[in-house]
Amino acid sequence: MATVGYLEGTDPTILTKLYLKGIGTLPLGNGWDNHGKYVNHLTTADGVDAVIGYLHKIVPPAFEGKLNLDILFACTAHGISVYLMVPRGLHEKAMKWLGGDAGKVNLVDPAEVFDVLVKKLC
Repeated sequence: MATVGYLEGTDPTILTKLYLKGIGTLPLGNGWDNHGKYVNHLTTADGVDAVIGYLHKIVPPAFEGKLNLDILFACTAHGISVYLMVPRGLHEKAMKWLGGDAGKVNLVDPAEVFDVLVKKLC
């Protein structure tokens, strides 16, 4: 069974639909919201195939305008795809904001995330 790790705030309807498609879910935390396993502690033993969450969930509380995606290091190291939900009309702005780290994530409109994950994992 494929498994999707999700950051707090992910629409529970999406998670339920994934489960009913045969895709497991695992709550993940960003290190300061105490929501599930810390995303940077993921290992291959966790069996997570993809991580989803809203863009703001990877932004540290003391953010000063230079985003560093070290919070997603474990995903990069273990080949886990990351899908950050950003409204389609804001993708270009988000890509500029992510700068050199933009290639480490996939931006997806929240309304399309279920279809994107099913296509990738089923």
